[in-house]
Amino acid sequence: MQGNELIEVDTNVRLHIRDWGQGKTIVFIPGWPLSLEMYEYQFTQLPKHGYRCVGITLRGFGKSSKPWGEYTYDVFADDVRKVLEALDLRDVTLAGFSMGGAIALHYMARHKGERVSKLALFGAAAPSFVKRHGFQYGLESAAVNGFIELCYADRAKLNEDFGKIFFRSENAVSLKLGEWFHNMGMEASPHATAASLIALRDTDLRGDMAKVNVPTMILHATQDKICLFELAEAMAAGIKGAKLIGFEKSGHALFYEEKEKFNKELANFVG
Repeated sequence: MQGNELIEVDTNVRLHIRDWGQGKTIVFIPGWPLSLEMYEYQFTQLPKHGYRCVGITLRGFGKSSKPWGEYTYDVFADDVRKVLEALDLRDVTLAGFSMGGAIALHYMARHKGERVSKLALFGAAAPSFVKRHGFQYGLESAAVNGFIELCYADRAKLNEDFGKIFFRSENAVSLKLGEWFHNMGMEASPHATAASLIALRDTDLRGDMAKVNVPTMILHATQDKICLFELAEAMAAGIKGAKLIGFEKSGHALFYEEKEKFNKELANFVG
């Protein structure tokens, strides 16, 4: 497959997939509440340098199916496995941003790293998005509860508020680019948007880190206001041999705000 396709992963559930380029394969998982479109500036550049880029829009988001039902890391990780099997992808670099990074980490534990030879985590919402007993990093649970309440009251305002802290500053990107990200978030299912916030709040992946047995690179911005840099440091300590690379000039959106450095580091890691 080369281009765009819908792949069935469950009864009446199809995921939007983009598959561009040839060469070593990178499988991209987007963050909440975005779609594979967030990786535009990777998909337009990396295939020029001999990489195959495969993007998966998670169920509930973007152009993928939006069923009622569960939105847990188990469900998402199982969907990723089904896409890898459907496309017969092997020896891939599994790459996830924010919630997608947490899903990538959970995939490695739940499916024993099947078909994956390297792991890349960007601004990942892991090992725990919120503070909990024995883990004093991340956001307060009350803050995520506020996001969930706002999702049910005024989802457009939730996405607007999220956009204000997504980049290094409110003026770090053009107005139109900010609107593009906002619209991408509004394309998501409101049920999936809230249910995924619950998964972010309630899921503890600390036990998954020791189960990663492939080379791992962590890219994380020191000015990230959503997934604090302390999370990256915790993962670097918890995943054997993981390499942490800090980004000094971006917020959560390091894949865009420092896209040249981001693409170079990712390409060097994939090899």
